[in-house]
Amino acid sequence: MNDEPKQTLRDRTRLFALRVIRAYVALPKSELARILGRQFVRSGTSVGAHCREGYRARSDAEIISKLEGALQELDETLYWLELIVESELVTARRLQPLMQEANEIIAIIVTSVKTIKRRRR
Repeated sequence: MNDEPKQTLRDRTRLFALRVIRAYVALPKSELARILGRQFVRSGTSVGAHCREGYRARSDAEIISKLEGALQELDETLYWLELIVESELVTARRLQPLMQEANEIIAIIVTSVKTIKRRRR
């Protein structure tokens, strides 16, 4: 049995944002890295903000909208990560754990949205 407390989506997306910030700081000091990194850090840190807005939502429709906004930002974050790897600024091995976490958060949010939509019917 796992004795570790289960992380909430709120905690997980905040920790994801912190990992994004650390990855951005560790990028090479080049113009290309700066351009791609700014896009990456913007989208990667906004995921948690969207989820937090969802916690304050006044309706299921508003919750769904905020969570779907978080999904869009996660997908965009993955796009920038792919470009950073494919442009050979950072190795895939180094960014793989962050990409995996993004995909896991996507799965959690997709499941949450489906559950809320099912509940509305």
